[in-house]
Amino acid sequence: MGSWWLEALGWAGSAVLVWSLLQTQLRRLRIINLIGCVVLIVYNVANQVWPMVGLNVVLAVINITYLVRMSREKHDAAAYEVLEVAGDDTYLRHVLRVHEGDIRQFNPGFVHDPFAGDPSFLVLKGDETVGAVILRDAGSGTAQLLLDWVTPRYRDYSPGEFVFGPDGPFRRRGFSRVLTPADMVDPYYERLGFRREGDAFVL
Repeated sequence: MGSWWLEALGWAGSAVLVWSLLQTQLRRLRIINLIGCVVLIVYNVANQVWPMVGLNVVLAVINITYLVRMSREKHDAAAYEVLEVAGDDTYLRHVLRVHEGDIRQFNPGFVHDPFAGDPSFLVLKGDETVGAVILRDAGSGTAQLLLDWVTPRYRDYSPGEFVFGPDGPFRRRGFSRVLTPADMVDPYYERLGFRREGDAFVL
């Protein structure tokens, strides 16, 4: 490999590593960082810079370890907890206020009425808030989703499956049908088994 291409490879690997640190989604960050490490391993082996080879091998192993762990936790109900809270719960209102801009980006029609009595849920991983779900009882066993929001860090996970799944709070409350907001941006519901009906998805 010519020296020009070798230097270009090194710069490319470094750029990929920097790009990985700008990612908000944890899984995407690990994947991109792993790619950068592999590129830099090749570059440093070609240049026989063995300390940097060792460093990037270690970083690659760390990334792979975390990716395997994330893959296992993605569908592990024990990794998440769905906590039902009152609509006027202080912490729920804090979450909605702090993340208002991000919430409106994906749920532009959402307006929270804390005193409407709408069932509200916080999705937690340990003591970290992963997302929030608010619904309205539309009658006849149908739940109308008002809000389904996940923090950027966990958008490539599937915390929604623990809310809408057979062991989730929707089924426990007797709902047999879930309608999603028609104006939700970038919906992910087909991955959870929903089917499209007009502008909405139905489980």
